[in-house]
Amino acid sequence: MEKPWLLNIKEIEEKLKTSLSFGLTDHEALKRLGQFGQNEIVKKKKKHPIFLFFAQFENFIIWVLIVAALIAGFMKEWIDTIAIIGIVILNSVLGFIQEFKAEKALEALKKLFSHFTKVLREGEIKKVPSQSLVPGDVIEIEAGDSIPADCRVAWHTSNFAVQEASLTGESTPVMKTSIPLDEAEIILDSRANMVYMGTNVVSGRARCIVVATGMETEIGKIAQMIEHASTEKTPLQKRLNSFGKILVYVCLVLVGIIFLLELFRGGKLVDVFLTAVSLAVAAIPEGLPAVVTIALALGVQRMARRNVLIRKLPSVETLGCTTTICSDKTGTLTKNEMTVKKIYADGKVFTITGTGYAPEGNFLLDGVQTEVENYPGLDKALDCAILCNSARLIKIDNLWTITGDPTEGALLTVAAKAGKFKNDFEDKYELVDEIPFDSERKRMTVILNDGKNHIAFIKGAPEVLINLCSYIFENGKVKPIDDNTRYKILTIMDLFARQGLRVLATGFKELEKNIEISEEKVEKNIIFTGLFAMIDPPREEAKIAIEKCKKAGIKIKVITGDHRSSAIAVAKELGIIHNEKDVVSAEQIDLIDDKNMDDLVRDTKVFARVSPHHKLKIVRVLKRQNEIVAMTGDGVNDAPALKEADIGIAMGITGTDVTKEVSDMVITDDNFASIVAAVEEGRGIYENIRKFIHYLLSCNAGEIMVMFFASLLGMPVPLLPVQILWINMITDGLPALALGVDPVDPSTMENPPRKPDEPIINLNTAGFLLFQGALISICTLSVFWYVLFVTKAGIVKARTMAFFVLAASQLFHSFNLRSQIRSIFELGFSSNMKLVYSVLFSLVLQVIILYIPVAQVIFRTTAISGADFIIVIIVSSLPLLIMEVVKIFLRKGRQQWKKSLSSLR
Repeated sequence: MEKPWLLNIKEIEEKLKTSLSFGLTDHEALKRLGQFGQNEIVKKKKKHPIFLFFAQFENFIIWVLIVAALIAGFMKEWIDTIAIIGIVILNSVLGFIQEFKAEKALEALKKLFSHFTKVLREGEIKKVPSQSLVPGDVIEIEAGDSIPADCRVAWHTSNFAVQEASLTGESTPVMKTSIPLDEAEIILDSRANMVYMGTNVVSGRARCIVVATGMETEIGKIAQMIEHASTEKTPLQKRLNSFGKILVYVCLVLVGIIFLLELFRGGKLVDVFLTAVSLAVAAIPEGLPAVVTIALALGVQRMARRNVLIRKLPSVETLGCTTTICSDKTGTLTKNEMTVKKIYADGKVFTITGTGYAPEGNFLLDGVQTEVENYPGLDKALDCAILCNSARLIKIDNLWTITGDPTEGALLTVAAKAGKFKNDFEDKYELVDEIPFDSERKRMTVILNDGKNHIAFIKGAPEVLINLCSYIFENGKVKPIDDNTRYKILTIMDLFARQGLRVLATGFKELEKNIEISEEKVEKNIIFTGLFAMIDPPREEAKIAIEKCKKAGIKIKVITGDHRSSAIAVAKELGIIHNEKDVVSAEQIDLIDDKNMDDLVRDTKVFARVSPHHKLKIVRVLKRQNEIVAMTGDGVNDAPALKEADIGIAMGITGTDVTKEVSDMVITDDNFASIVAAVEEGRGIYENIRKFIHYLLSCNAGEIMVMFFASLLGMPVPLLPVQILWINMITDGLPALALGVDPVDPSTMENPPRKPDEPIINLNTAGFLLFQGALISICTLSVFWYVLFVTKAGIVKARTMAFFVLAASQLFHSFNLRSQIRSIFELGFSSNMKLVYSVLFSLVLQVIILYIPVAQVIFRTTAISGADFIIVIIVSSLPLLIMEVVKIFLRKGRQQWKKSLSSLR
């Protein structure tokens, strides 16, 4: 649309064939979507998969193998040449499949993140994916929202401001207007009646008409929208790269020693060279980066199924180190299913029956049903609750529900129980302006005109609102409020809060017509009307999750804007606190100095009536104490605290777009149990990565030891180059991947958090790894020695048996890695069928090359008898069985340690 900033709203409605009060019809929106396309920035074309395949040949190790194959061909060792080239191609195909799978998994993650916009269609506010917006759509935006398209402002509150730094570079928020401008060539950052895709609302609320979408937006035209698919490596991947380089040097040194030993013993140069190259290739776990990426990506997809969307991959690693979770109360620890149970008005406490959002229930006074119209103060309080309200109470398929904030929805429901519906009031009042709620002010004001006067309707935290009130509406009369009345109201509020109820106060004030709309002018000398007390029951699953955190050594701190008594009631019910000494309020935080702040934050479990700046202060103190902090938030003002925390957690339902953008992860159901599930999955993903690194290195250690000790003991070479390469391919591929997606060990949340600087392979793990490698090598060399020197069956059969034992023992060994402590028979083979299938598939391949004549020629093997096959299986399973015995002693040691620890406590 050409220069919409010059047109008035009526002209824009006519040009775009839309209506500010009705919006588009669903049919028209769908038609326009076909005409204008999806509201998104066109992404650059991805590389064709064929390029991903050829990229496998950029690997240094692949070129080493190609050179080795050429040298073998030059020496007329054609079977070795063909075999090595075949394995190079197979390896490249495997690498391609792994990387392609990783790319697809990461792509699937990006699709999980979709923004929704409130749009007016067919006269109703609906939430639709931002990609489906079209020119002519009427949208509603408020503080914390990302603006989804280029729009003309049609109506706005007096404090409506937008942060346009992403588009113009100007860091100061821009105040907006709905008035047409008179300059045709006005620059972008001076178009005060326009808002643009990719910018954020920092304050206020507005209704706007979409004028451009997708590539037709300003940000689309100048292609400044950056795709959020971060290619930055995680700290784990960076550490693995460094670790991999060290490993390469160590392997090359060991392989060099074996090369010299074999050469010294008089081996043929070409054979010794090919053996050394094959061993080097087998020893270096070149598939590690791809497997890590797959494990991270698939783990994150698994988390998505548990209502956790990971926005930044490094946070997966950090989750396993989390020592403190700072959680909000409302909606996270509680159900956020508000129902007004009590109202204080006209100097009396009324009880309201009914649950949920259905407007069905009665008003009781001293247990007797009463009519609202008999109590003018109650009637007025309900009017305030309706008029100072942005939510909607709607009926869909005979089911009552709300759009908007659940607290506001509960207020509309209780008013509807008295026969008062919002639609009836909208015909009588015209919206003039609004001073929105925020967590610092703890109140909201709506200014309406009733045809004669401007009236401000206010709701907010009782202790805040009562200090702004000079009058009280009681028994149909407005009278001055005195200290005794204030004290009585606050006592009633405290009584409600101690019952675990969430309390809001309401009031109103008639304004002069020409008054300046500002909180200083409007929000004073208010007339108090009543208190609304709502029940918000704790989540049952939160209680279980908190117990799980205690066992896992994770501290829980509740940080809420709610009243102290209300916070205490919920925290006690959930088992977070047992006495009130563990609770402080914002006033106490403000009074304490930095020196004592450390002790206060360390010892406190519940922080009540806090504001966003308190959250930030608490996070900084915890980080100073070397805690790894996960912090929840939903409002735009929570963004700094989320950014400061080690893991910022945004709420998917109540969270603003701004909060989600700065967060590391989003909880789609706003549930505390999902946060704990994320920690559990984070620990599991890291453990899986450790498992397959351990597996690869222990197997590679076994292969090197077989060749090294054979050389040292003066034995013939037990394995040929092509056999080494084959074992590397079948053991490092599918079983390693299957370990990377192992289900989370149920005992993972019984261990303390991992230290962030803990190495991937510590001394303890390295010892185990070498011990397991030694077991594999002993089994292999024992069979080789027995066949060659005891049965004297010849070198071909000895190598065949050693070849099979080395491959099979590594495959069986993969089951050892599922847990360092627990028995595989306790875990159950069926709990990871991917691993079972991959081991069976690899074993079948191994058997095939022993009995197919062509394979026998390539791999220099011979068929073995049934008795030999049984020997191979028994010897190959020894590493698994020996480790099962070792685990028995480890479990006993751990039980003794736990007993000692509990006796110390």
